[in-house]
Order: sequence, then structure tokens, then C-alpha cells
Amino acid sequence: MAVDLYQELGVDKSSTEADIKKAFKKLASKLHPDKNPGDKRSESKFKAVNRAYQTLSDPNKRALYDEFGENALREGFDANSARAYQQAQQSYGGGGGNGSVHVEDSFSGGGADLGDLFGDLFRATSRGRGSARVKGSDVASEITIEFAQALRGTEVVLQLQDVGEPLTVRIPPGATDGDRIRLSGHGQASPIGGPPGDLVLAIRVRPHALLERRGLDLHLDLPITIGEGYRGAKIKVPTLNGAVTLTVPKRAQSGQTLRLKNKGVQRGANIGDLYVRFLVRYPEQDSKEMDNAVDDMEHFMNVDIRAGLEL
Repeated sequence: MAVDLYQELGVDKSSTEADIKKAFKKLASKLHPDKNPGDKRSESKFKAVNRAYQTLSDPNKRALYDEFGENALREGFDANSARAYQQAQQSYGGGGGNGSVHVEDSFSGGGADLGDLFGDLFRATSRGRGSARVKGSDVASEITIEFAQALRGTEVVLQLQDVGEPLTVRIPPGATDGDRIRLSGHGQASPIGGPPGDLVLAIRVRPHALLERRGLDLHLDLPITIGEGYRGAKIKVPTLNGAVTLTVPKRAQSGQTLRLKNKGVQRGANIGDLYVRFLVRYPEQDSKEMDNAVDDMEHFMNVDIRAGLEL
């Protein structure tokens, strides 16, 4: 059963962008894996909330979701092809000859294993409802992969019940939570001797403790010490292509963000950026020396840092 992304965030379709962001922050703070170590239920809920926010916070993705539902969630969805297919269905009385082809097939640019079968849709409808080559039903299932596997691409080996040999499924680089992969001929058998249906795998991506993905961009919260923030520093930062050295500018403030161009997610010819946000961390232990050091620092705060803070 399809999940309503608005319900996942506890908002309705009339909610503003600010409402959606506020709801996400509240839920993410409560459900983040760092606050619920080992709690699989919270981890699963956090993943669902993050997926809903990535869609509803983007005006274009939200508009497509409102029009097509879950079929529009993954990158590469071709809205024009989907609309054309819907019109074709209406022209032929509401569907193709076997009833097993859906709007989810109308995607562009994913390669054969992503099920770009739009050209077959009209051939299917032209056969009519009485065709003896009725295809078997499709079977839907899910596979879960790690965050880094989704970004880099990976291969997953499946043991299907209908074949003795394991089946290797290629996950292309840049896959997102909700992407679908169609495996032709691995669905249910046809009841009257036609070709078998397909196996449609939905990809689920486990959330990362430190990284967040927004489209093709990655966002990293980078802890730094008081000294690193005040004096500046050079720090190693992990990226998909190996660690790079990032220069923390002098007097860096907590929340300040730097962009590393072309260090985000690559999908086809497109590549995003990595945004690094500094988070100044204080020592956790209590000590008189620390109190004295803080008092000394306060003497240099000779301006009102909250001046002009009003509604």
C-alpha cells in the first residue's frame, strides 16, 4: 500500500514550505539514529521521514508527487511520458492488453535495468484485451542497501525461488531511496501460457549518521574544536572519491557552511556538491580551569551578539 508522504511528516497538502521544514526538524531530532542507537523501529521511521522531506521540501518534486504519487519519487521520472501513457490508456478504454504495465515504467535515462519500457506500452495496448499472450503478474519486493552503496553503486545477489542460480542485480551509482529496478521474467507465471511477469524491486537506503542527501547534494555536519574554529585549521574530510583537506577559516562560527564543488552525488552526467557545516564542540567535563578560561573569553565579547534579534 502506498505511503502518504504528508502523513509521514504529520502535515497536510495545504502546508507551506515552512510548515514542512518545521515538522521535519521536530521528527528528525526525535528519531535520529544517534539518539536511538540500536532502535530499528526509530531508524526505519527516520528513514521514512527523511524520504518524505526530500520530496515535499522541493517544489518541483512536490508538484510531481501531488500529480503522480509515488511513481514520481525517483530522479529521472519523465512526467511528459507518464501523461502521454495515461492519455493512451484512456484512448484504449483504460488499459493495455495484460494490465501489468504501470506508470512506474515511464522513466528516462536509467538504463535497461531501471525499466525504461515506455516504448512497449503502446505495443501492449495495441494487442487488445483478448490477446492469448497474457503476461503473468508482476511481483513487488524491496532490497535495502547502505548509504555509501547507493552513492557509489553496488551489486546485490538475490536467491529467487523460481531459479536455482542466484541472480545478480546491479544498483547504478546515485540510486535514491524509492528507486525501482525491473527484472524481466522473474514475476509470476502466466495463467495461459504467456510470458512471466517481472520482479519489481524497490530500493531502500539506510540513513547515514552524519551525512544527509538532498537531491545530488550531500550535507555534512563537521565537529570542530574551539581552537580550530578560532585559529583556523586544516582538516581531513571524507568524500566519495577519498578524503580531501578542508581549510577551516579563522574565527569560524558554529553553523557556518562551506561548499566543496563536485564532491556530492554523481548520477549520469550530473554531479552535486558537498556542503560542510561547522559545529563547534565544547569539552564535556566540568572543571574550574574551564570556567576560568570561559570567563577570560567573555571579556572579549564586547558587542551585543543578539542586537537586532526581534520579530
